[in-house]
Amino acid sequence: MKTDIILAGVGGQGILSIAATLGTAALSDNLNIKQAETHGMSQRGGAVVSHMRISDQTIASDLIPLGKADLILAVEPMESLRYLPFLSETGYLVTNTTPFINIPNYPEVEKVMEEIRKLPRFIAIDADRIAKEIGNARASNMVMLGAASPFIDIEFDKIKEGVRSIFDRKGDEIIDLNIRALEAGRDFSLQNK
Repeated sequence: MKTDIILAGVGGQGILSIAATLGTAALSDNLNIKQAETHGMSQRGGAVVSHMRISDQTIASDLIPLGKADLILAVEPMESLRYLPFLSETGYLVTNTTPFINIPNYPEVEKVMEEIRKLPRFIAIDADRIAKEIGNARASNMVMLGAASPFIDIEFDKIKEGVRSIFDRKGDEIIDLNIRALEAGRDFSLQNK
């Protein structure tokens, strides 16, 4: 079993919380993980990417070669396009449809989505809208993780445990909101894949 994942987004969108949740879930499932992160600007708005490799075997490198990622999980649509060269021929792109317009020459969102729709395997989800409907606009990252969960070889209950562990210090209400966001994202993917 092996899952190579590119996590992509913009600073402040919760990529590191996704990575921490997945890492915790993988370890609780007795899996090996290696992760490498690259941060853009040291403040909100810079590009953030994380290579995450999860396997039941020893992992030699933390970087995913071009064309080998099983999954790109992008919390922002333009960032999903930036990392497409890493996606394998059989891999899935799971992307948020809500843009984070942090540059003056951000391309037209519809043109970005046209490129995404050309892919053979993708999930495009309005995670921001779903998170707001649940009652926590900041949980869009957990909606995204839930949407990606069917394509990750970790039991969903282990991912839920990872959410509980990561948000434990914030109290039961925040944990419950994030788990509801996770479940809503998963339900969307299972209905649309």
